[in-house]
Amino acid sequence: MDDSITPAALSWLCAVLAERFGQPFRLQAEEGPRLRLFLQGSDRSITTIADPQTFARNDSELAFTDWDARAEGWHFPIDSRIPAPGANRLPSPLITPSVDGYHINYDILGLTFWMLTRQEEIGRTDLDDHGRFPATASHAFKHGYLERPIVDEWLAILRQVIKHTWPGIALAQHQFRVRLSHDVDRPSRYGFGGIKHLLRTVGGDVLKRRELFSLLHGPVAWKMAPAALHSLDPYNTFDWIMDLSEANNLQSAFYFICGRTNSKYDSNYEIEDPAIRSLLRSISSRGHEIGLHPSYETYLNANALKQEAERLLRVCQEEGIAQSQWGGRMHYLRWSHPTTLKAWARAGMNYDSTLGYADRPGFRCGTCFEYPAYDPLEKKILDIRIRPLVVMEGTVIAKSYLGLGWGKDAEREFIALKDNCRRVNGLFTILWHNSELRSKEALNLYERIVSS
Repeated sequence: MDDSITPAALSWLCAVLAERFGQPFRLQAEEGPRLRLFLQGSDRSITTIADPQTFARNDSELAFTDWDARAEGWHFPIDSRIPAPGANRLPSPLITPSVDGYHINYDILGLTFWMLTRQEEIGRTDLDDHGRFPATASHAFKHGYLERPIVDEWLAILRQVIKHTWPGIALAQHQFRVRLSHDVDRPSRYGFGGIKHLLRTVGGDVLKRRELFSLLHGPVAWKMAPAALHSLDPYNTFDWIMDLSEANNLQSAFYFICGRTNSKYDSNYEIEDPAIRSLLRSISSRGHEIGLHPSYETYLNANALKQEAERLLRVCQEEGIAQSQWGGRMHYLRWSHPTTLKAWARAGMNYDSTLGYADRPGFRCGTCFEYPAYDPLEKKILDIRIRPLVVMEGTVIAKSYLGLGWGKDAEREFIALKDNCRRVNGLFTILWHNSELRSKEALNLYERIVSS
C-alpha cells in the first residue's frame, strides 16, 4: 500500500466522515490501491479507488474531467455534471455493486483530502503582492468550479451509496445556516489617528465625495476617540449590524486587531481603548461573538499571533466577557500553509475562518462545512477547526477584483453562492467589514443578502 496513505490521514478522514454522516465509519487501505469503508457491526462495505500520488501533489496541474450523476441515476445537489479533479476520464458506470456492497471508481476521499488540507498550496511561490496564494492560480479557478462546493457535492453522492449499502441507516441531517463575520480594521473613519489623518480623511470626503457632513462630524469623532465612538461616524455601524442579525435570528462575529506589526497595513486603534472596550461589552451583552484579527505580519510569526490572542483574551476577561469558543481571521486574508494554521493552533484558538480567496469568491477548500484541521506536512491532526470563508464583500464589489459594484450584478453573485451553500445544507460564511456599510446602496445590498 502506498506510504502516503498514513494511519493519521485515515483517522482524520474518519473524523470528517463522522461529522458529515454521524456514524463511526472505519477506513482501511488495501492493495489496488483502494480504500474500504466499514461500518461497525456490519460485514458490508464500500470500496473506492485510491490515487494517493495525484492527491498528494502541491501544484494545480492535476487532470480534470466531470461526471454526469443524472445519466447514471444518482441525485445531485447543484448540477448533474460534477467536477472530478485528478482524472482524465471516468468509467461508466462510475458506481457499481460488489459482492458485499458497492465500489466507486473515483477517489472521493483523496479529493476530500486534497481540497480540505489545502495540499495544493504548500510551498507555492506564485503569490500576490500580499504573499497570498491567489484564486486565479488554483486548479478550481482554472477549471471553472471555484464557485461550487465540490467536496460537499461528492460527499452527497457518497451519502447515497452509504444508504444503498446499509438500508435504514440513520445519517446526520444538516441544516443550512448563515455565518456573518466582520473584520474590524477601522472602527472609526476619523478617530484613532493624528491630525494629518483627520485632515486627509475629511478633505477626501468633501472634495472627492462631496460629503459636507464630514466637516462637522469628522472633528467631533476624532476628538471623542479613543474614549468613545461617535454615533454618526460612518464606520460605526455595529449596532445596525447587530440589529439586522438579530432580526434574522443570526449571530455576528466581530474580529479585532490586537497588535501592530506593520504600520502601513495595520489599524491604529488599541484593544484597550475605552471606546473599544465599550464596544466589546456591547457585542457580548447582545449575544454576538468577539474574535481575533491578527495583525499583518503574524501569518508567518507564531509568537506574535499567540501574543495578540492572549492580549484579546486578557482584555475580554477584564471586561467580564466569556465565550464557549474563540476564533478569528487573518488580516488581508494572509495565509502560508500550513505555517499559519499551526500558529492558530499554538495560540490556543478554537477555529480559523481565513480560508477564502481575496481575488475571487467561492470555495477555496471545496466545502462550506466546518471541519477539523490536518497538517499535511507533519501528517497529524491539529487541535483547531477550519471554518471556510465563502465570500468577502470587497471581492465582489471592489474594482480591483470582480468590480460588480453595489447593484443587482453583485447581489446575484452573493445569492448564487448562498444558494449553493443552501443546496448542500452547509454554512454560508460571509465577511462584511463594518467600514463597508457607509452608503445607502451598501446597507440595502447587505440587508438583501442577509435576509434572502
